[in-house]
Parts: sequence; structure tokens; C-alpha cells
Amino acid sequence: MLEKVLIELGYRAVLVSGIAEGIHALAAEPFDLIISDCQAGDSSALDLLEHLQREGLEVPVIVMTGYGSIEHAVHMMRHGAADYLTKPLRSEALRLAVNNALEVERLRRENSEIRREVSELRGARVIVGQSRALRRVLEAIAAVAPTRATVLIEGESGTGKELLARAIHDQSPRHGQSFVTVNCAALPEGLVESALFGHERGAFTGAASRAHGAFERAHGGTLMLDEVSEMRLDLQSKLLRAIQEQEFERVGGHQPIRVDVRIVATTNRDLLAEIEAGRFRRDLFYRLNVVPIHVPPLRDRREDIPLMVEHFVRYHAVQLGLRVPEVAPATLEVLHHRPWPGNVRELANAVERALILSRDGRLGLEAFAGAGLGSVPRPKEATMTEEVAGPSAEEAVFNLQTIERRTIERAIASTGGHRAKAAALLGISERTLRNKLNVQPGALRTP
Repeated sequence: MLEKVLIELGYRAVLVSGIAEGIHALAAEPFDLIISDCQAGDSSALDLLEHLQREGLEVPVIVMTGYGSIEHAVHMMRHGAADYLTKPLRSEALRLAVNNALEVERLRRENSEIRREVSELRGARVIVGQSRALRRVLEAIAAVAPTRATVLIEGESGTGKELLARAIHDQSPRHGQSFVTVNCAALPEGLVESALFGHERGAFTGAASRAHGAFERAHGGTLMLDEVSEMRLDLQSKLLRAIQEQEFERVGGHQPIRVDVRIVATTNRDLLAEIEAGRFRRDLFYRLNVVPIHVPPLRDRREDIPLMVEHFVRYHAVQLGLRVPEVAPATLEVLHHRPWPGNVRELANAVERALILSRDGRLGLEAFAGAGLGSVPRPKEATMTEEVAGPSAEEAVFNLQTIERRTIERAIASTGGHRAKAAALLGISERTLRNKLNVQPGALRTP
């Protein structure tokens, strides 16, 4: 009877004579659902549930019995049963139980996959790109990471200097130890020395107890001095001594403290120019500049932009609990040609904003309106007004619908996705533009 009802519901049913045979069948192939009698020969449904738990098999189990009670049902559910049915079974009750169990399992697997993706995306520090410029940086990191050498990472703001510093730590023998970051530009004026070297109790007003500084916390690991060019000139000599001697004193203390710390410094300034201006010590520069690594701006590795967009779309979609949308090819083309003065950070923020503002499952240019894409020159395309001669004549576009669609796309892009302005630019009413957007195959949709 069970087999007949399940087949009518559209499922493939495999019948076994008892718990032992069922466990053997589970080892041979995966199943989406198990329906088991409470007692089957010498074994019970509890034995089956315990076996599934031991083996880590997450298969929902519906238990059926002819001698049901509320207490027994609760007992079974506590041990992992998905549902509990009493005999004689009614086909409608069975159908509901089966559908509910499978839907709950589907949602569990979906949530588990989302959690796994979030965990991977949070835990994995991914460096995205395949450009030659980035490969040179990664090769330098691979060469210097196993050593104790001090590294100076130079590059514009938003290029991912901290990510590369972490990559050096992760690929070094110190990867199991602490990675401590000190943002030299964000430290309060009077607490920079304490943040680096710690302080003793009573060293200054508010120092109610001894505190360990960044050097102590990074002992055995890596200390990243972020934006080291922002450090006060009078503290640079103390920093130089701590790096050279691997020794320092806490603020208010007199006992030298020895540490084993690997230094990775970052800066978005030209330190040689800072030296000439009298804002940075030359000897500290030479101590930090043992292995310099220059991080190229995003405009110098544009071929990485499509890969980065794909990565950020997936990352932020998972973080926001959204389905991963498709990025329109025309959008990728414009993103590829944008200069991105804020570099990778600006691109990541633009993608996150676009996901939040997007109204459907496809990211068009209108979703990136806040990124200033309207000012980006589009690759040249042939239109009715362009003169096409010679070999390029075969590439000319004469299809009126295609020309109209491309013209509308350019108007929307040039106005940053503003529909009324785009309509004015095209010399048509906003209503006419809206109608064209709704019927144009592949045309952009605006909110």
C-alpha cells in the first residue's frame, strides 16, 4: 500500500524487510526520505535513528506505529524523527507527511549551503585576479612570505594592501600565530605609544591596569603597521629601535621586553617625498623597505574587473541573503572601462549598493547609477550617423531595433540611470521611453 501511494505521488519507492536491510540499502545509495515502522523485527526505529546520527547521515525519517501515544511521539521526535504517523495510514496524511518532510529537508540543505558559503567567504581571504600585474605581486609575496624579512607594501587607498599583508602572514611559518593590525592613521594622538608598546598601571590618567601593546600581542606572529607614514615623527625613532632590537619598554615602565615579531608596513604615500618634506625618518624607511611590494591600482589591471565583479556579487548576495543575480554584459563592459579612483574598495561598494537597489535578478547599469557610470565613455559603436568605410563596413549595424536599443542604453548610461533625463536626451517622452524599455529585447530596465 505504501509503495502504491508513493508511486502515485511521483516518488520511487524501495521496499526492505527490516531495519538491518534498510541500513544496508542506505550504504549502497542515497535516499531522500525513510519511512519506518516503529518496530521491525529485532530492531526499532530508534536503532535506525541512532545509526543515522552515528554515521552523520541527514536523512529525514517518518516513523509509523499501530500503538501510538503523545508521549511516544514526543520521544521519537526528540531522537530525530521528522514525523510520526499512526496506523491505519490514510493516503492524505501520508502525502502531507512526505511532502512536509521533504520540504523541511530541502530548506535545511539550502540554509546549510548558505551558511557554508558565508563561512567560506568570511574565512577565506581571497585575492581575485589573473592579470600580469597582480601575478607579479603574488609571486613577490610567495617569495618573501617564508622569510623573516620586513615588507613594505605601497599602493593607493583601496587597492587591498591589508589583504596582501594577511597573505604574507598566512603563507609564512607564523600562520598559526597572531596577526595584529595597528592603524597608525586612526590612533588617538596621545595613545599611539601605548597602543604600540603597552603601558604600566598608573602610567597616565586612566591607566587603571597594565595593558599589553601591539608588539606584545603579536609576539611570535606578524604586526602590520597600516599607513605607517601617518605616525608622529617623535615616535618613529622608538619604532625603529623596537623593530631593530625586537625590544621595547612599556609606557611608564623600565623593564625591557623582548619579542619575536615580523613587521609588514603599508602606506599610500610616497615615503621618499615624505622624507624630503621632513615628515618621515630616512633610517626608518630603510629599515622598513627591505622588501618593497607595489600594489597596482585597479585601472592598471582592468582585465581583473569582471572576475572581481563576479566575486563581489556572490559575496554580497550571500551576505544579504539574496539569490546571486546575473550581471548584464553591457554593464560589465562599462564597469571594465570605468577608472575606479577608489580602486577595489570602490568597486566592492558599488556592487553591494547595486545588489541592494536592484529590482530583479539581473544587474543592469541602472543599479550602478550611484557609481557615476554615466561619465564613462562607451566603446565606439556604428550608428546611422557614423561614416563607415573600408574593411570595417562589414561591422556596421543597420538593424533599426538594435540601433534604437543601443541608443537608449547609451542615454541611460550617460544620465546615470535617470529615466526622465534619458528621455529628454532622446527627445521623447518619459512614457514613450518606459514603453520602449518594456518591449525592447535585452534593453535596460530602470526603476
